[in-house]
Amino acid sequence: MSPLDDQHLVTGVDHAAFPTFDPAGTVAFYRDVLGFPVVHSICAAGWGPDDHPDFIHFFFDIGGGDRLAFFYYFGLAAPDTSVGTGDVYARFPQDAPDWFVRSRHLALHVASEEHLLEYRRRLDASAWPVEMQIQHETIESIYTHDPNGYMVEITRALRPVTPQEDLDANLTIDALVDIASRPGHTIDDLLVRKAELIVERAEKWSAVGEAR
Repeated sequence: MSPLDDQHLVTGVDHAAFPTFDPAGTVAFYRDVLGFPVVHSICAAGWGPDDHPDFIHFFFDIGGGDRLAFFYYFGLAAPDTSVGTGDVYARFPQDAPDWFVRSRHLALHVASEEHLLEYRRRLDASAWPVEMQIQHETIESIYTHDPNGYMVEITRALRPVTPQEDLDANLTIDALVDIASRPGHTIDDLLVRKAELIVERAEKWSAVGEAR
């Protein structure tokens, strides 16, 4: 057994990467509107198999040592966007509901309401104004779409998440894993299984509490 077993070793997101067919719009949105500096780029000519196009891979600093990156492939035709919905790289059927399409998005964290509203000001003064501002559970977020059609969320915490909420989240996900393979499963099945897990684990929790 390795001494590193069961340790959380990841320190954050090095980068999340997406393709773009609009590099100028992408730079305008992330660098010029949101203020994320370009911090790295890779020009790749003759890379990969013979049919692989030349490309540039470029990165924006999004804070905390994390980066957001895009690939632009030279000579690659943009896909047909006349059929389906969603961004041009993850096409869904035309009748896919908006809430399903929007589940695929990038969320960036800020530290305060002041900072959230500053990003709202920048976006509202640009070609990509804020489409929604919502408070939900423990966060408040603004949303827009970038020049590529990706939904972008900027969010702030309304309050800290408690250890009890972390425990509840793990119970919920364990219950979901247990019932997800059942045909026709519903949220009621999840809640029943979660209650069962609470009963199963209550004795262990009590023992841990008494030992403290």
